[in-house]
Amino acid sequence: MGKFGSLEEYLNSLHVEKAETLESIIEYILSQFPQLDVKISWNVPQIHRDGKYVFGLAAFKRHLTLNPWSPKVMAEFKPRLEDYVSGSTTFQVPVDWKIEKKLLKDLVRARLKELD
Repeated sequence: MGKFGSLEEYLNSLHVEKAETLESIIEYILSQFPQLDVKISWNVPQIHRDGKYVFGLAAFKRHLTLNPWSPKVMAEFKPRLEDYVSGSTTFQVPVDWKIEKKLLKDLVRARLKELD
């Protein structure tokens, strides 16, 4: 895996199912929060606001990892994430995840509140 210069390059490097799921997640978040933008940092997609990370995503062999960039947000949402493998700042979803829109929106909203 080389260094990616754009979201398109990153998505094009993935299996179609992973790329479609990640793209859907990103598009949904950006549609709900138009003040956010996406860029490649640490060679994976990161959604940010004014240079501050709000939500990260990465594809792995058997799962996707989502990252609201905050142990505090993850702790707050722990009951809602109990069906997922999770750590202090990330949680894993299947590569064909049916997006839980309310969960994503609430995670991003909580992270933005933390940044304000």
